[in-house]
Amino acid sequence: MNRTIAVIYSRDITEMTRKLLEAESNLLPSDYSASIILKPNLVTPSDPADGAVTHTEIVEETVHFLSSRGYRNITIAEGSWVGAQTESCFRRLGYYDIAKRFGIKLLDTKKDKFCKVSPCGIDMEVSETALNADFLINMPVLKGHCQTHMTHAMKNLKGLISDKSKRDFYRLGLDRPIAALNTVFKPGLIISDSICGDLDFEEGGNPVRTDRMMAASDAVLLDAYASTLMGFSPDDIGYIREARKLGLLHDADWNIKELSKPTSTGVKPTGIAKRLSAYTEPIDACSACYAALIHALKRLDDDGVLYKLDKKKIAIGQGWREKSPELGCGACCSKAIKTVTGCPVRADNILTMLRSLL
Repeated sequence: MNRTIAVIYSRDITEMTRKLLEAESNLLPSDYSASIILKPNLVTPSDPADGAVTHTEIVEETVHFLSSRGYRNITIAEGSWVGAQTESCFRRLGYYDIAKRFGIKLLDTKKDKFCKVSPCGIDMEVSETALNADFLINMPVLKGHCQTHMTHAMKNLKGLISDKSKRDFYRLGLDRPIAALNTVFKPGLIISDSICGDLDFEEGGNPVRTDRMMAASDAVLLDAYASTLMGFSPDDIGYIREARKLGLLHDADWNIKELSKPTSTGVKPTGIAKRLSAYTEPIDACSACYAALIHALKRLDDDGVLYKLDKKKIAIGQGWREKSPELGCGACCSKAIKTVTGCPVRADNILTMLRSLL
């Protein structure tokens, strides 16, 4: 099992994508005629900046990278959620232009032929094209979800099943069916859009900017790590627990390979994040650390205990390096009286510290 998770930070989405693909190019097929499926998250026709769908630049650069190396059988495949038109997403986000320029195929899986499979005793209809592909590149968005807390690599595969099966998944409770689906599809590579995923809703609207992308080959392990970035533990996520029962995750022992460090950016929270920012005191904070703090505060808010912080503010950012605030987080606040370190700091570790204060 490959336990490596590559992580990169930048405001240049195309450059991040290229560097991740270069770093993980050994995972790509040796046969240049292999059929390759790219599976972005196009849940609804919205602006990627809203935190719901995969940034088009990621898909475009991946197609360019593969094409320039001789791969010639590439298909972008997706089926938007029930009630949404996949073709509307393709049109709004520029996918028809990408397909035309690079000579690749677009597949609305809602219109594909389906194969009936029954992993773990759960009947489902899966895209025949995706099932028969030689190589699958999963391109999820790391974001919150109103039912499963988090959606990322594992849940993104739902776009490869029929609308009927999507309805069945909800009827069955999502967690076990999602885990079972991950025994059917095994992506050879995952390119994660963790740039500005929504705080708690799969349709977007409250994006939290991190300027981060990730790459891995194990969807369950990547989701386990991703959960900590949002202030959860892996076992807080039901479908990860179910995957563990199926033997898809033996331990959450990942190896993080940082291709770059986060840089200082102007933090401008909006929506729910703006309300939570009242508990923060950033000075030259990088977006990755600030997002981790917002996610930790959101977990306290969800538990109904955020108010117990009273008027405490959490220092964060490079401007605190030579100062000693009462409360801080991240390596730049190592001199704080009460702190948790990390560069970037993880949301689950911030949450542990904050809970100790309540």
